[in-house]
Formats: sequence, C-alpha cells, structure tokens
Amino acid sequence: MHLTLKDIAAEAGVSAATVSNVINGNRARVSADTRDRILRIVERRGYVPSAPARSLAARSSRIIGLLVPAADQDSLTLSPHTAGIIGMLERELRRHDYHLLLRGIARPAEVTEVLRSWNLDGAVLLGFLDAEIDRLGRRSVGDVALVAMDAYADNPLTLGVRSDDREGGRLAARHLLGLGHRRIAFAGPASSATGVVRRRYEGFRLAFAETGAAWDEDLRLTVDTTHASGREAGLRLAADRPDATAVFATADVLAIGLMEGLAAAGRTVPGDVSVVGYDDIDIARYVAPKLTTVAQDLQAKSAAAVRLLLDRLAGGAPLTRPSRSTCA
Repeated sequence: MHLTLKDIAAEAGVSAATVSNVINGNRARVSADTRDRILRIVERRGYVPSAPARSLAARSSRIIGLLVPAADQDSLTLSPHTAGIIGMLERELRRHDYHLLLRGIARPAEVTEVLRSWNLDGAVLLGFLDAEIDRLGRRSVGDVALVAMDAYADNPLTLGVRSDDREGGRLAARHLLGLGHRRIAFAGPASSATGVVRRRYEGFRLAFAETGAAWDEDLRLTVDTTHASGREAGLRLAADRPDATAVFATADVLAIGLMEGLAAAGRTVPGDVSVVGYDDIDIARYVAPKLTTVAQDLQAKSAAAVRLLLDRLAGGAPLTRPSRSTCA
C-alpha cells in the first residue's frame, strides 16, 4: 500500500498541511516537538514524498531541459562533445536537486512546444545556430530561464556560456606555425552559420598576421562536424592539397576523421601532416597517434550554465539584456 502524506498526518495527529511544511522545509511554522515527531514517523515508515506533488506545492518542476538539434524526427545522434556536456550538466543539476530532461529538436518550432508542454523551470540550448536562437521571442519563451551554450546569439532572453573561441583558434595556429608549418589547412563548417567557428577562424587568421606568415584561402575546407566528413576531408586534402603539411580542425571528432582519411591516402600523422583538433574529448586520448587538441574546460562551462540558470530562477526578474559567461 502506498504511504501518503495524509497517513503520516493521521499517525502524528496533525494536519496534512503541517506535515507538508515539515517535509518541504517550511519548518519555522511548526514547533520543534511536532517537527521531530513527524520526522521520526517519516523515517520509520520510509515515506518518500511525491516529486510531482512537491513540484505543484513549490510551483516549480525542478526540471531543466537540455535541447539539442536532431537530424530528423526519428533519430538523435550525439557527438562526443555533447555527450560529455550531458554528463556534467546532470551532475551539476543533481547537486542542486534538479533533474535533467534531454530532448532532441527536429524543427525550431519544437523549442516552444517543449518549453510549454513540460513545464520546465529552465533549459539549455546546445548546438543551435545563432539565427535560430535569435528568433526565439517572449511569446515562445515565456518565463523559462534559457542558457545558450557555444553560441554568439544576441537574443536578450537568453544567457550565454562559451569558451574563448578566438583565442583557441589562435593557439592552434600558433602551435603549428611554431613547429615551422606554413601550408596549414583549416577544416570546419561554414563560419557564416555559427559564431563559434567564425571566432575560431578569426583567431586562426590572427596568428598568421601576428607572425607575418602568408595564408592561402585555398587551404580552407568547409566540412560538417562529423567523423565521416573528416575522413572525406582527409582524403580530399591528400589528393588536392598534397603540399599541406598541417591542418587545424574545429572539433576533435572532425580531426580524428581527418587523421583516418589521411592515413587511408597513404599520409602519416604527424610525419607527413600534423593535425590539431579542438575540445579535448576523451576519445582524443585513445586514438593512435594521440591527437593534439585545444582543450575546453567542459566542467567549468557546465557549472557556469547551471549557475546562471539558478541565479536567474532565484532572482525571477525578466532579462533586459544578454548576459554572457566566457570560460577560458
């Protein structure tokens, strides 16, 4: 038989409202003797409060959504980078007694549907284009706290967390230039679609300007951020740009694919071509040869996202301008 709050109240000889106050932490309204009696019954009977009931009482679901783009209606493919963030966000939220809801978004309009139908306290947007985030309006968002990770959108309804992408691109190019490379390829998505790639490319080019090295635009490879696209790019680089001695990829999963494609074309890494990635995902430690990569502090980014959300929920005031948190 399921034990209810009313059962606890009957045994303690108090009202259900009194038991609710004790269980939900509103103990200032209850005498110490009554509080201790209720807590002893709760412990002895093994009573576990209903999460939905507590949410209704507190007018808070204690659910934070993680919304990520889905390739189509039937599948959700997560990159290693996204998978790492999921684990860290869940851990941070659990520390604060919040729950994480993962939801794939196949159509931009689904963002509004999810925010409304799941009664979310807040949500993290990860992997969306800046233009998609900027299109979210007050009618779509309501009072839900939103954090956009790895985005450069200007939507005043969102908070933002990202790494210093320009500096990351600069560090990658400085490393390769410092090794004596001059024919260095840049591999990543079109920078017009995402501010993250645009900043990494800007930093990459800045390193050339700082050192006086010449940059050849023909060495720019526009590819998707997938292992398969990286492998194809490696084959293409070996065939079409045999003089390239190094390549910077804007994500580790792309860099690992490049290494595989180069190897399939008979080029050795790093003997013939040096490869630098971005993210420092776990799998970068297990490929052979090991991948040189620009590390992001995913734990710090996840903690910053949760902190911004909880601060926003605690304050309750609507945003009037964008707020951003940048992690080195």
